[in-house]
Parts: sequence; structure tokens; C-alpha cells
Amino acid sequence: MELLEYQAKALFEDVGIPILPSQRIYQPRDIKQLQVPYPVVLKSQVRAGGRAKAGGIRFVENTIDAIAATQTILTLAIGGEYPELVLAEARYDTDQELFLAIVLDYHRQHPILLGSGRGGIEVDLALEDIQTVVIEQEFSPFHARRLAIQMGLTGPNIQAVSSIVEKMYHLFASKDLDSIEINPLGINPNGEVMALDGKITLSETALSRHPQLQTLSDLPIEGLYATTPMLTTLPCWEQSQGAIALLSPNPGVAALIWDSLTKTKVRPQYCALIDPQGDIPQQMAAQLAACFERPGIKAVVIHLCPTATIHNTVPIATAMIAALTALPQLTPEPSAAKPAPEGNSRRRRSAPSRPPLQPAVIVYLPGQIPPEASATLATLPLQCVTTLADLLTLLMLN
Repeated sequence: MELLEYQAKALFEDVGIPILPSQRIYQPRDIKQLQVPYPVVLKSQVRAGGRAKAGGIRFVENTIDAIAATQTILTLAIGGEYPELVLAEARYDTDQELFLAIVLDYHRQHPILLGSGRGGIEVDLALEDIQTVVIEQEFSPFHARRLAIQMGLTGPNIQAVSSIVEKMYHLFASKDLDSIEINPLGINPNGEVMALDGKITLSETALSRHPQLQTLSDLPIEGLYATTPMLTTLPCWEQSQGAIALLSPNPGVAALIWDSLTKTKVRPQYCALIDPQGDIPQQMAAQLAACFERPGIKAVVIHLCPTATIHNTVPIATAMIAALTALPQLTPEPSAAKPAPEGNSRRRRSAPSRPPLQPAVIVYLPGQIPPEASATLATLPLQCVTTLADLLTLLMLN
């Protein structure tokens, strides 16, 4: 279940995470009672990603433009969802935008902190250098500071961002959240930080434990949450419906990909995490075989992490190639010579061609394909993409 942005920010405010002055707009004429001074940002309140690229976020300088923009946004479907309201928010100038998130590592049953020095609408840039800190025992401010340093922050920014991460974790733990995300966290020229956008997902269990969460909205409670299925607490994430399988060495990025897929017409069915410290060839072979045997799977997505300091891409890519070439679908079968057809038919038999791999295999690698693997990858019947947008587009076409 995913909260809308304005609902997530209400929880942010409760724990002291700074947010901008804002006002909910339900119809264009409400703009005339707008209390937020211009210039303002008008944001479509839908759960689908890519709002800015789809036209769901508009910057306006006056009332006339705001009324027109509100009318446009309220009639614009994003990801198949129409907004019930628009959030009007003060504009904020930033020198830097960061990505921060906390998710539950379903493989190890520990929370994991995620951070990147590249936040904003280009999620793929954030994934290129995403940093992780696993909370294996009790959380402490040390974990937040460690993440900030790994993100490359220096000086006062370390303390400012660490404080935000601490507050995020307090909210995450106290409300039994599945995940919490701030993207972007803006830093202005004075070094002040601001949560410019936010996402929160929670389970029905959390809702039953914290009924006050139902008071976040004046909309009917059935409209408060998304109905897309969420991840389950299994070592390998799975659900009964879905057509996509995912293999990844990074639980945080895997969760982001899974969440993106749940908002499209092609739903994920299965996700397995590859342990970079374990037997990579054995894991890759076993998980690929398992993906191909699962009924209903139309595509297998293999995520390769581009940052060698987090996970070594080359051994995983090498193991993937070996596992793919060992699949029966890629092993040529001996064929007996067939006699020529009788009669004077001039039709000629074309040479048999290797059928495409089923299910389809798609390699997702934000950045560049390692030179050691690119030549061999080119010989296999798979497709490679370097952006999350291209991955989602390709999956919808398969």
C-alpha cells in the first residue's frame, strides 16, 4: 500500500523532516483561495512514477496560469491513474539534490539504508552510484553518518543529511513501514535541506497496528492506498500473479525495480537475490533455471550493478553468461538429414534458425556493459538496456 506524496509528507512533518508550505487543490477554482505565495509548483497526486516527464508537475507564476495548469493536471492520467487532487507547493531553489530511502532487505530480514548523490527525476542516475548500509543490529546515528560519507558528502552536509536519515529511520521503525523514500532531498545555497518529494509504503498489518494512519486523508479510506500487491517477507520475493522474474545482487535496487514494475501492466512474479559473497555461478545457474521453470514467466530481468565498490559486476556477468549458455534452449540439437521432397517442386527449404529464447532475457545495467562481457553478451539471444525507462518499455512490448 503506497501513500500519496502529501500523505507521506504529513508523516515527515510529524518526525521533524522539513517540508515546504503546501495546500491541497481539488478543483481549479480552489486556486483563488491559494495561501502559498507564488511562484508555486503544482503536483499531480498519483502513485505512478515519472510525473514530471508525463506533465504532472507544473511551475506557475500567477493565478491565471495556475488555474489552467490545475485543469490540465486533473484531467491527465499518469500510469492509468487520474489524480483526485493537486498539491500546490512553494518553489525551492537547490544547489544539489539527493536520493534517500530505507527498505526492508527481505533476503536477510534487515533494514537497509540507500543513498545517492544524484537525486531528482533521473532515477537511473541515482542507481548508478547508489550506496547501501545494512542495519544488522540496533540502529544508531553512526549508520546514518556512514551512509552520508559513502554518498560523498562533506562538511556540514554530512550532519544535515545524517539527521534526515535518523528521522526517516525513526518513522520507518515506529510505524512498521515497508519502505520510505525522499527523492529528491534538496540542499539550497545556504546548506539547508528540504524533502521535496516523498514515498511511503506500508502493509495492512501496519495499518491495523497504527489506525491513526487512516486520518491522513479526507478521501474515502478505500481511495487512500494503492491496491497493487507488495513484496512478501520471503527469502525470494514472489506472488501468484505476474509475468516477470528478476535477479539482482542489490536488495535495495531490486526493491525499486519491483516497485516500478507493480505500477505497470506487466507485474513481477518472482525476485531472487544473488549474494556477491557466495557461490555466484551456482546461484546464477540455479536461479535462472528456476525462473525458466516457473509458469507464466514471459521475461527474466538480470540486474548487473555498475559500481565495482558495491558489487563486482564481472563475476556476476560471467556466471550469467555461463548459466545462459548451459540452458537447454541454447543447446543445439542434432538434426537428421531429411530427404528432398518428391516431384518437381521448386520450393527450397530454408535453413532452420534458432528460435528466440523463451522466456525473454533482458540485462539491465545502469551505465556501461563491462568490456570483458560485452563481446560474449552480443552472441546470446538477449537484450541489454541501461535505463529503467527503457527496461519498463521493453517489458511492456514483450
